[in-house]
Amino acid sequence: MSSREPSIASMFSQVDVTSSSQSRPVMTQSEEQVELLREVLAAQDRTNELLEELLGAMAANQKQRSQELAQWKKSNPDLADDCREAAEVLSKVQVEYLDRMTEEITDTHDDLVDGEFMLNEFIDRYGPRLAHLNGVLQVLAQLGTSPTAETTEAQS
Repeated sequence: MSSREPSIASMFSQVDVTSSSQSRPVMTQSEEQVELLREVLAAQDRTNELLEELLGAMAANQKQRSQELAQWKKSNPDLADDCREAAEVLSKVQVEYLDRMTEEITDTHDDLVDGEFMLNEFIDRYGPRLAHLNGVLQVLAQLGTSPTAETTEAQS
């Protein structure tokens, strides 16, 4: 019966907990600093490599977007011109809107500072419009830029 069942001794392994005969050499403080500096340098090199890869990927994305935008403008030259003209008109509208907004800020300065309700009303009235106007203006300006302006921007 004992020949078919595994023995209890084979179920356990033996672990040596005695100290080893070879101990690691103790580093002096300057050797430890040099080793740490080497590790920092290696980590910095790796960070630089990752940043270069990231920069390459971002440049590739930007180049692709520029090519797609140039292709769109080439396919839709009249619409691109209309976008440019619309951006110019909206830019004037934006200036007038900002003028009205700053006048109201000047006129109601004390109420805006002292009253949270007035500040919230002001933000609710001007904030979304200004954000949307800026977004539309940005899209139109980007779609309406001339190819020469894009080449100049890409070179700088």
